[in-house]
Amino acid sequence: MTYDPISEQLLLDWFVVLDPPEGFRAELIEGELVLTPLPDGSHAHCLSLIASQMYTRSRTAMDFSGNKGLKLKGAAACPQDHVIPDGTLAPTERRLYRGADPWMPCEGVALVVEVTWTKPEIDRETKPRCYARGGIPLYLLVDREATAITLFSTPEGGTYRKQSTRPLGKPLPLPDPFAFDLDTADFL
Repeated sequence: MTYDPISEQLLLDWFVVLDPPEGFRAELIEGELVLTPLPDGSHAHCLSLIASQMYTRSRTAMDFSGNKGLKLKGAAACPQDHVIPDGTLAPTERRLYRGADPWMPCEGVALVVEVTWTKPEIDRETKPRCYARGGIPLYLLVDREATAITLFSTPEGGTYRKQSTRPLGKPLPLPDPFAFDLDTADFL
């Protein structure tokens, strides 16, 4: 779908004031409105394990935000993406979340995390393009259906050039600024 500048601005103006139904979150991804129900406990369990390890094992002190709205560069002929990762990590020294708007720019974000839920194809296919276009250095995908975890890295030209996948239960090496092996044994 292509948008002219007027309809693109109208869509963005409408989207930022949208009040999704209770129990849902709304994202604008590659020009499409995506409504997702709130996740289950296993989803939250995976995020909690990741956040805990980031706080205790990362070489660089990190701040974690769950469900933080990010504004990203849109796909060709689409309005700016408004994406809500399950988790967003940024170096503590940057203080990115302090005073941030509900939809903040993605500059300074070190890593985003998604745990598959109701629409895994969005997490596997669409969101990597969105995060790469935004220049986010690392995207961590916990794919519960595939029982695997993938680290996407080296964003270039709207795609991640590198991917490292491990089965859940096996450690996944994380590069700087984290510099530790993420333990996924308890993700199963």
